[in-house]
Amino acid sequence: MSRLTETAHPATPDRSRRHRWKRPLTLLFFLALIVLLTMFASRIEWAEVLQTLADFKARTLLIASGLTLLSFLVYASFDLIGRTYIRQDLTWKQILPVGLISYAFNLNLSAWVGGIAMRYRLYSRLGVSKGNIAKILGLSLATNWFGYMTIAGIVFSSGLVNLPPGWKLSSDALQGVGALLLLASAGYLAACRFSRRREWSVRGVEINLPSLRMAVLQLLLGAFNWSLMAAVIFTLLPGKLDYPLVLGVLLISAIAGVVTHIPAGLGVLEAVFVALLQHEASRGSLVAGLLAYRAVYFLLPLLITVVMYLVVEAKAKALRIERKAS
Repeated sequence: MSRLTETAHPATPDRSRRHRWKRPLTLLFFLALIVLLTMFASRIEWAEVLQTLADFKARTLLIASGLTLLSFLVYASFDLIGRTYIRQDLTWKQILPVGLISYAFNLNLSAWVGGIAMRYRLYSRLGVSKGNIAKILGLSLATNWFGYMTIAGIVFSSGLVNLPPGWKLSSDALQGVGALLLLASAGYLAACRFSRRREWSVRGVEINLPSLRMAVLQLLLGAFNWSLMAAVIFTLLPGKLDYPLVLGVLLISAIAGVVTHIPAGLGVLEAVFVALLQHEASRGSLVAGLLAYRAVYFLLPLLITVVMYLVVEAKAKALRIERKAS
């Protein structure tokens, strides 16, 4: 047998220096995060949290679960747009389970596991090429984040979210951020409508600019899903909070979650909500509502989609055995 040998490329001083410092800096970041979360947890009245959780009514949890189901279906429909985008003959019964499973794994185990690896595995079983899987993934990401830009732009620029005094980013600056986000969304729509060049190639993957109609649908569905996520949290938080405020805080916490790269944004979501809303409601009631949100929106769908995934794998295995036998 022949052995493949790799040609060693001498590392540049800058690259080796970055590699040497990357691991200790990452470790230092997570240690600092643990300290901050510990300090955050020490300031919470956990007796109030447990009491609030015990007082949740079944009707409230059912409403939150219904909104969660609707949100997951909306997110899974991003891939239905992808079917039109790649022009492949797949039924909605084939696509929706992939979207639901991927979203649940994405939320709980990071985008690499759910959004990317799970989609590649499931779509490859449906005969979709790697290039088209990449297109579906790209379109789904664009739908999610351009939808975010649209709804965040509206909420931030309208002044519905007032940041506490002492924050480095003032409420006026947040309105400016909202205006920039709306401009970015409008720029995307303008490009889809007026751009003469419709195709690009990025690392061997062909990217096609969607039609204006598809782009509008992307923005609407993406914004709708973020609105539904906020509606789930709003249902579980104290009743005196206004929905636009809850939506705005969720949108701010989403950026914090992306920056920290922590799976499911553990602790980040809670810290942002408590920091921004502790003058509106008690810390214990806020944490209780967010813990219930994690159970309803993260853990319960994960348990359901794990069963769905096992069923899909079992069907695929049975199909392979049947093909070998025939």
